[in-house]
Amino acid sequence: MSPANNPGATTDANGVPLAAAAPRYFTQAHDGPISADRYGFGTLAIHAGAAPDPATGAVIPPLSLSTTFKQRAVGDFVYEYSRSDNPNRSNLEAAIAALEHAKHGFAFSSGSATTATILNTLQPGSHVISVNDVYGGTHRYLNKVAGSLGIETSFVDLANVENLRDVVRENTRLVWIETPTNPTLRLVDIASVSSIAHEAGLFVAVDNTFLSPYFQTPLDLGADIVVHSATKYLNGHSDVVMGVAATNNDALASKIRFLQNAIGAVPSPFDCYQAQRGIKTLHLRMRQHAANAQRVAEYLEASDLVDSVIYPGLKSHPQHELAKRQMRGFGGMVSFRIKGDTHTADRFLQRTHLFTLAESLGGVESLAELPARMTHAGLAPEERNELGITENLIRLSVGVEDADDLITDIAQALQSAVSEN
Repeated sequence: MSPANNPGATTDANGVPLAAAAPRYFTQAHDGPISADRYGFGTLAIHAGAAPDPATGAVIPPLSLSTTFKQRAVGDFVYEYSRSDNPNRSNLEAAIAALEHAKHGFAFSSGSATTATILNTLQPGSHVISVNDVYGGTHRYLNKVAGSLGIETSFVDLANVENLRDVVRENTRLVWIETPTNPTLRLVDIASVSSIAHEAGLFVAVDNTFLSPYFQTPLDLGADIVVHSATKYLNGHSDVVMGVAATNNDALASKIRFLQNAIGAVPSPFDCYQAQRGIKTLHLRMRQHAANAQRVAEYLEASDLVDSVIYPGLKSHPQHELAKRQMRGFGGMVSFRIKGDTHTADRFLQRTHLFTLAESLGGVESLAELPARMTHAGLAPEERNELGITENLIRLSVGVEDADDLITDIAQALQSAVSEN
């Protein structure tokens, strides 16, 4: 029975039913429940939320396109209406919760819808502290939309966590973190920020898109909410737009579940089916993304055609030690400054063969983009300069192709682009 329609559920002060206390990711398998306490990541990725269909024995749970469901009696049902819940979304949310070591998982129609829903849990008059080097879409929402809801945001450099203490106000309610940040791959110490935030009674939300739960589990480090653009690594095949969130806080989960249904920014059953298919190979893909990215970063760092390279797996990264402590791997994203200007960067992006010039990231194929004029073009020039998003900064989403081929492609594009300076 859906928690929002469970007659035995308690309600909060607003009459909103509290989320079920039992972890949603417990899913019956061949020999018992699938849980993060019992199995490793790969096993969870394949089996959590994916028990064989009891009606047919199908190993892969079927795609359910029905918009409505038969009730056994009035108010007695497993599923009621597909916006509120459906089998494929429940399965995916169970998998997300398991991988993030959470009790509650949620799926939304996009990463931006996830962000908007989380922000809608706050009351008008609330203050949010966000890391300043944040995804452009998140910055746009906080800077241009949240204000109309009566929510004010301060963008702060949280590489130094002590900066957080200086900006907390009486009405501050939430700290929003990305780590690594997009696109300059700065890190934020999740445990330290969470400790400071909790002292002040604040919630901490972490955008974990760049690393996925395979390389980082923010809830284990003290965060209250973890979010992803599941469009990226979780789905992994550049064919689904989706967002997800997870939490262990029952009261917060109740608010999110209520808003998920009330706002209705939910993914289709087919997209949920596709995303769960992608998650089954997440551990395998992330290993290869990281291995390839390390080799690409090392090659770029050794090249005299490159001014600087940013990758947490390099010893030259100023927060390399934090990366080793906080993360279980360094991810598949590499940023670098080509020797030259925006025209040099343009030539490089036009002359790669395997790195496709495109926004987004996290798919099996390699992508390249120029943040200053693409994903972060909405920021004012002075804001981009302050964040280090220069006109020659190129962001690579390193795919799972053969690493030698990727390096050969980068080498010829670099040589061709820089030689015309």
